[in-house]
Amino acid sequence: MSLWTAVLLASAAAFATKYAGHVVPGHWLEGPRISRVMALMPIALLAALDAVQTVAGPGGRPVVDSRLAALVVAAVALRVRAPYIVVVIAGAATAAGLRALGLP
Repeated sequence: MSLWTAVLLASAAAFATKYAGHVVPGHWLEGPRISRVMALMPIALLAALDAVQTVAGPGGRPVVDSRLAALVVAAVALRVRAPYIVVVIAGAATAAGLRALGLP
């Protein structure tokens, strides 16, 4: 499969998914279980994106570096219900501190 074939297939899949969201009947989305799932979907997608961006290295291989430590510190800050700006600063300071110490 060529690169352009993969790009066109991925584009078609993205379009079909978005189009399906518009043509789904409204009464299918009114149940309490679907409402809970749809409310949590953005959180799950963002968490997955964070996890992939944190441990993805060259060639898609997992890498453990200062980004992972920063994510753990930010998760702990979230767990103790720190304000958002404190979470961001704690994660950034952790990554910067470890990099200043010479860790990747």
